[in-house]
Amino acid sequence: MTPSARLAAAIDLLTEMDASPRRPADAVANSFFRDRRFIGGGDRRAISALVWDTLRHWRRTEWLIGHVGGEVTPRLRIAVRQILTGVTPGVVSQAFVEGRFAPGALTPDERHALESLSKAEPAEAMPDAVRLEVPDWLFPHLRTKFGNELEKELETLGQEATLDLRVNTLQGDREAARKMLLRDGLRAEPTPLSPWGLRLSGRVPVTASAAFRDGLVEIQDEGSQLVVAMVGASPEMRVLDYCAGAGGKTLAIAMTMQNRGHIVACDVSAPRLDGAVRRFRRAGAHNVERHLLTAGDKWAKRRAGSFDRVLVDAPCTGTGTWRRNPDARVRLQEQDLAELTVKQAQILDRAAALVRPGGRLVYATCSVLDAENCDQIDAFLKRHEDFSLATPETEDVPEQFRGSATLSLTPAKNGTDGFFAAILQKSA
Repeated sequence: MTPSARLAAAIDLLTEMDASPRRPADAVANSFFRDRRFIGGGDRRAISALVWDTLRHWRRTEWLIGHVGGEVTPRLRIAVRQILTGVTPGVVSQAFVEGRFAPGALTPDERHALESLSKAEPAEAMPDAVRLEVPDWLFPHLRTKFGNELEKELETLGQEATLDLRVNTLQGDREAARKMLLRDGLRAEPTPLSPWGLRLSGRVPVTASAAFRDGLVEIQDEGSQLVVAMVGASPEMRVLDYCAGAGGKTLAIAMTMQNRGHIVACDVSAPRLDGAVRRFRRAGAHNVERHLLTAGDKWAKRRAGSFDRVLVDAPCTGTGTWRRNPDARVRLQEQDLAELTVKQAQILDRAAALVRPGGRLVYATCSVLDAENCDQIDAFLKRHEDFSLATPETEDVPEQFRGSATLSLTPAKNGTDGFFAAILQKSA
């Protein structure tokens, strides 16, 4: 594709995202490219990079367009983003050309907005929440959470994430995986915290590699791997992944159990559980049972107090994943947080009943908000006097975290996504 054709496709993709504001951007992009199979892999990556860069600067570009009196459109968003990276209005105009596979020329109004922006003084009046790309209502929560580290943390959350892999030790070790990836031209380095992690830079086609196809590696952020380490599952245990989704953490737990014992992956979504089957097979995980949670289901009642470990990877705002999902900042609403904290408490209470005496419940989120993390744990402990905080029991947890019952990770501090985990032990 020509640069103008890529630009036109990026504008079309942003337009589709605008038409589905509550749908995740990656889901819209998957559908967009599935309907346009003629777009090759390199072009898909270039188009996605342009769109995701625009998403990362969504509030700023919107504010600046309004500041110079322009109309906020996908075309002008992308054009303004180019101006902000130092491209001159003239060069931007050259990319907006007429043609069958081109975006069409800039209108006089668009051209005027870009020229005005290039000549404007720095926008000192830009609100902090806009400059740091967060919703206005959420900004006070984040300021309370991060204090003097606020700007550093939010700027890091706005950067592109690394691509982390978890080595599946059921199939081989980290060095074998690194060498296998290198044969496909993918240079990976060990992650600094997870004993199973490898890290790649940039957008690379890892799913096309032999290491991925053979089940030697799985895509999983290093922070998510550390949550699995906090579970501390071993071969003789009965383990429950209560909110398993597509089974990413289930797979990692099966690995730490050396494919022995018994692990149950539960979720309320049949498509997610069905989609996990292929991953289990590829990884060679044979000790996993799936169960779909439905209204009126007697399954949990029959298995009360029977699991050594229960992981609750709770549904959350996903504020810790903004590096990967910058559109989530725009979609997140105050009501979402209020509804999620209620749901998290309900899930925790149900999961607690499934832990055997002396067993452990591990609560985790990919959020950086206290309301979903430490506040949720404090409230749980007040409701359940038979549970108390406990420290990790496995050396898979990095030494600096072994003395704490909770794990709190952020991109700025740890180079991972934002994660929280807490270990809760039931009295014997």
